[in-house]
Amino acid sequence: MAVAELPPAPSSPEEAKAALDKHTVEMVQWHFSEETGSPFWLEKKSTYDFDPLTDVTCFEDLRQFPEFEDEWLRGGPVRRWLPKGLEGKPLYVFETGGTTGIPKSRLVAEDHWIDYEMFSHTLPDEFFPEGADWLMLGPSGPRRLRLAVEHLAQYRGGISFCVDLDPRWVVKLLKAGKVEEAKAYQTHVIDQAYTVLTAGHDIQCMFATPKLLEALAMKLFDEGTSIEEIGIKGIFAGGTEFTPQWYKFCKEELLGPNVYITPTYGNTLMGLACGKPFDPAENYKITYYAPQPRAAVEVVDFDDYNKPVGYGETGRVKLYTLTKELFIPGFMERDEGEREEPCDKYPWDGVSGVRPFHVFAKTTTVGVY
Repeated sequence: MAVAELPPAPSSPEEAKAALDKHTVEMVQWHFSEETGSPFWLEKKSTYDFDPLTDVTCFEDLRQFPEFEDEWLRGGPVRRWLPKGLEGKPLYVFETGGTTGIPKSRLVAEDHWIDYEMFSHTLPDEFFPEGADWLMLGPSGPRRLRLAVEHLAQYRGGISFCVDLDPRWVVKLLKAGKVEEAKAYQTHVIDQAYTVLTAGHDIQCMFATPKLLEALAMKLFDEGTSIEEIGIKGIFAGGTEFTPQWYKFCKEELLGPNVYITPTYGNTLMGLACGKPFDPAENYKITYYAPQPRAAVEVVDFDDYNKPVGYGETGRVKLYTLTKELFIPGFMERDEGEREEPCDKYPWDGVSGVRPFHVFAKTTTVGVY
């Protein structure tokens, strides 16, 4: 059930750059044209001292835009983000954040489907068999992840089984110091997953956050079984807790040698960045590559967000979203990491060591993620 024809993957950094430059120009033309653009960007256009339609000729030209403000995504009317060229399509609205105050929201038609179809082609069929069913052990409600994983399962010929999970409630409990209540809620979520896995379905694949995957593995151990014995072959996981230390612990202690797990880094704005294929020589180092050209990531200087750092150097993560549904020319993520060189599978820059931006790290509460 494909919704888009995916472009051929570039085979070299030069091809990747050319594809990104071409795609950038096409997306800028789309979002700033009076015929197809969104009310938000058409209004912003009049405030710039440059013309996006004539002055953006490559990806680097996006640095002409002022820094994208987080607050623009909080509150409505959300339809101001809808490009005229997409009017009439059925729409979704997905939220992120919102434990306190108004959450950031994103209007979507098909991007979540396209992003996960692209991701599907990175998964090895040996561990994610065509036709196998999935367990979605992550946030539900107004978040794109649940519907995206559901589409991923359907795209691969399977069915997605989901749980009820409100991560905002967990964060509220932890901020209030109610640790035991938070643990009880986690147990409630894991009990749902255990019930689904032991109900006789053909579930061989799953998404989970690191904390929930660990809790599920422990529950299965307590019941005299394991992730592998319950029938799971392939897992993709994401979240801030996915560190090299946890990666090693997970593979060696929770899963064993026969269950495949791949780290991912994603959010409502970007889609899904894939992890570099596991290499024992790299000692569980995790490097992510954005889904270019629909999104791109730079690692930039802490004092100059228009200046990428050198390879191996540390900086803040800067995101560019470049789809027909959403244009974001440089969103400063709440993460930092190291800039990494292209690899064979993803011939463009990556980022490793992703962790909370040090300025915010002390005030960040991690819940089920």
